[in-house]
Amino acid sequence: MKIRKISNALLTFVSLMTVILVSCSNTVETKVTDPITTEEADVSVLVTNSLRSYDLTPDSCSFASGDNLSPHTVFLDEAQSFQTMDGFGAAITGSSSYNLMMMSAANRKAFLEETFSPTNGYGFSYVRVSIGCSDFSFSEYTCCDTQGIEHFALTVEENEYVIPILKEILAINPDLKIMATPWTCPKWMKVNNLNDLAPYDSWTGGELNPIYYDDYATYFVKWIEAFQNQGIAIYSITPQNEPLNRGNSASLYMGWEQEAEFINVLGPKLEAANLGVKVLAYDHNYDYQNIASQQDYPVNIYQTTAAKYVAGAAFHNYAGDKRELLKVHDAFPAKSLVFSEASIGEWNSGRNLETRLIPDMLDLGLGTVANWCTGVIVWNLMLDNDRGPNREGGCQTCYGAVDISNANYKTIIRNSHYYVVAHLASVVKPGAVRIATSGYAPKDITMQAFKNVDGSYAIVACNASDESQEITFSDGTHYFMYKIQMKSVVSLRWNK
Repeated sequence: MKIRKISNALLTFVSLMTVILVSCSNTVETKVTDPITTEEADVSVLVTNSLRSYDLTPDSCSFASGDNLSPHTVFLDEAQSFQTMDGFGAAITGSSSYNLMMMSAANRKAFLEETFSPTNGYGFSYVRVSIGCSDFSFSEYTCCDTQGIEHFALTVEENEYVIPILKEILAINPDLKIMATPWTCPKWMKVNNLNDLAPYDSWTGGELNPIYYDDYATYFVKWIEAFQNQGIAIYSITPQNEPLNRGNSASLYMGWEQEAEFINVLGPKLEAANLGVKVLAYDHNYDYQNIASQQDYPVNIYQTTAAKYVAGAAFHNYAGDKRELLKVHDAFPAKSLVFSEASIGEWNSGRNLETRLIPDMLDLGLGTVANWCTGVIVWNLMLDNDRGPNREGGCQTCYGAVDISNANYKTIIRNSHYYVVAHLASVVKPGAVRIATSGYAPKDITMQAFKNVDGSYAIVACNASDESQEITFSDGTHYFMYKIQMKSVVSLRWNK
């Protein structure tokens, strides 16, 4: 049985590495904290520095009195507003779900509370799941591997791992948004290319046979309805993960022309089923894999008849430059943008916060938001300390947003992507609007400001310099001073 095989493999590779669940003191295991609140102080603050001496550590400060004479004042400018935020989070893959299910019920609840609770935790609010397998599933599969759409059925991975975890998260955060994405269509729907249309019996590569557009659109509807029947609403979908990547262990090539054609079948099916699901195009790297015919992939789709079914586009950052987000936004400002996947691993010292905290916050967190993304979702929420469970053909060197020891399924270390999401999600709530700042522009400090639905203000700032800097913030009614430490990220929230 697949699950037993994974479990035995994990027991074989027991790690002796000692890791710790990073709570405020970086020494407490699976402790739920109330990391940030606006009830006890004028301004609630959360601080992390690259040395972990401050590690999602709560702080606070008070409004100042008298006239503000500081030349170093950052003013919030509500007259200039930008996108409305959907949320921030991580992927609930088969591997992440397996690791979570291996925890004791009490420890799992504590971790999920700390991560997803909007009141007693960091408030992660947007997750991504795969439709069928991903490259972090127990095996390659879809939910209809026997030819004929009438054979559709959820599998062990959904029923015993992903769905139970999603239900636990939804009990903590009922407003959670879920994005769903396929890595491949069923193999019986694949052809070698759109010219020869020869059958293609491989999980890796191939293209979708146009004669199966209707069946594949029905597959999406059946999958979404199956999750709805479990009380799990799907907020958004993308037609294909990394559509220009032929080499993933489970993959499907889908150029923009074909994606537009398929959306013209998928869109009406979703509407007829009254599912209320947003369709996001593309879901791949900024550089379009350097394929000349695929440059401006989502923009090209927006210029077809499929545009009426498409809410926006999703991007990854494994190649190219995030400035592509601004280019796409400027071409079609009414279409939204979501950052849907990034990973850390051995290749970029992903467990070294001293190396990763600042660049990941600048690029993945503040950088994507500054370029109009309404949400940021990182890859695996939780892997084990052997970078798994993984399988041949998938990533063997990836880390999770957190890594758990497979010696006891209790001891956890948080990596940079967890901090990026936690610092944003803890103060920027779904429905918040990004607003401008003016006045003082501190050197080496990057920040974004927001106004939440409840009227509170939020600022997330990153100090990349080797010096602490004291800044005054003003919302027009109140002002306060806060010293941002060197090489640190700080989240601030207050009521006007």
